[in-house]
Amino acid sequence: MQITRRTLLAALATLPMARMARGEVAHRLTILHVNDIHSRHEAVDARSLTCKAGSRPDCLGGTARLATALFTDRDAARAAGRDVLQLDAGDQFQGSLYYTAWKGEVELAVAHAFGTEAMTVGNHEFDNGPDTLARFVRGATFPVLSANIDASAEPSLAGLLRPSVLFTRAGLKIGVVGATTLQTATTSSPGPLIRFTDPGAALAAQAAQLRAQGAQLVIALSHLGVEQDRLLAGHIPGVDAFIGGHSHTLLSDSEAGAAGPAHEMITGPAGSAIVVQAACYARYFGRLDLDIDAQGRLLAVGGDVRHVGPDLPEEPGVAAIIGHYAAQLDSIRRRVVGTAPAAIDVTSCRVAECSFGNFIADALLAATPSADVALFNGGGMRTGLPAGKITLGDVLTALPYGNTTATVQVSGDDLRQTLANGVARAGSGAFPQIGGMRFVWSPQAPKDQRLGRVDIRQHDGGYAPLDPMRVYTVVTNNFIRTGGDGYTMLRDHGRNAYDTGPGVDEIVQQAIARLGRIAPQVEGRITTE
Repeated sequence: MQITRRTLLAALATLPMARMARGEVAHRLTILHVNDIHSRHEAVDARSLTCKAGSRPDCLGGTARLATALFTDRDAARAAGRDVLQLDAGDQFQGSLYYTAWKGEVELAVAHAFGTEAMTVGNHEFDNGPDTLARFVRGATFPVLSANIDASAEPSLAGLLRPSVLFTRAGLKIGVVGATTLQTATTSSPGPLIRFTDPGAALAAQAAQLRAQGAQLVIALSHLGVEQDRLLAGHIPGVDAFIGGHSHTLLSDSEAGAAGPAHEMITGPAGSAIVVQAACYARYFGRLDLDIDAQGRLLAVGGDVRHVGPDLPEEPGVAAIIGHYAAQLDSIRRRVVGTAPAAIDVTSCRVAECSFGNFIADALLAATPSADVALFNGGGMRTGLPAGKITLGDVLTALPYGNTTATVQVSGDDLRQTLANGVARAGSGAFPQIGGMRFVWSPQAPKDQRLGRVDIRQHDGGYAPLDPMRVYTVVTNNFIRTGGDGYTMLRDHGRNAYDTGPGVDEIVQQAIARLGRIAPQVEGRITTE
């Protein structure tokens, strides 16, 4: 059946509510929430690759369709006598050429068109430094929040971020307090003057202050990740719900593959709190319905995430915004980012060390100071780069998959098994291109015996044998980190994984621009015996 806006509106008006307590309902509130859109203004598939909405069932999202879905739910809630609050749990920045070219301008225009009422700072909001975030915040008509960021010493951002905000809906006072992951200090570029403080203590202090100001309901607008939200829920006095982001977690009662229920109620020594999150990339948004009595006691909870399917029409206003910028992308793609004295070839990257693989691995390492080694799959390079002028379009053609940088910690033994997987698959896209290490392999040996000696580069530039017991931090791409090309060791044995760093294409084009002229070489990182 074709889903129209009218039939969806009727369905949404009758969402079931889970009864939490008995009492007389004084306030009916609906919170619409998004998170981790990452500049994905065009539809994407399950691998986060841009696709044409309607071309296949897994092609979801696009901010113009997301706007239609949000507006439909907003109208449905109001038609059912509910008040509405619309929130964004962060990471609007980074992930497509719309951000690369305009550094938050498109994201701000879309957030305004959505009707965003408050947003928390995600780690990627710092990817181009505090100045870029400051420009976004100054232009926003809504408050941008984080209670655990101290920006007082950073001239560009001092006084712009707010820890919390108090809303009133039909007499109900709702406090919203922002929180930002501590990983921002190492996964992004906040600069030396920004301090990140303990999010739990910051949330507790702001919740107490909001309650003193009369807040009957306090929401943590959290860019901490679902596991951190679950740890804090029920342990922060006065916080009723965590509207989450950062971990890209799908929490739903209706969507296949969800990592938990739509609204998980967690009870701890400080009471109970709800945890919700709506995946990422504008493929979903969340709706949380709360029925509340006059004392602010939660009586019933309802709602779920909604997928933004291809059957939804594009909202004309947001479609016009995206269309305006899309029309300019061809000229952006023609922008020269550097030069090369000779063409950079990738024909050997699936069977041996190649110069472009070395360049990419080194760029990933330079962009990730916490990493010991870099690993990239030979098949991740679709083409090489031309001689002469290199344009942004050339980089995007060479690296078309939309992969993000990812980090993970593994033991030396698991790192060895990871490399063994790559050389066992020589001739395929799995063959490893590396940085920060070197290894010897035997192409003619049985697949499980091909890998020989592995050495890790030390701080003094020398090399030492791989220590099977030591923990190494690997920087790679999200495809490999999540088990692509057979790299299941990183998925199954890795710790502290983080899959949503800047785009690999962004890292590479920045590395080219920084050098101006590139001539990468094969250096003997991978040798045969």
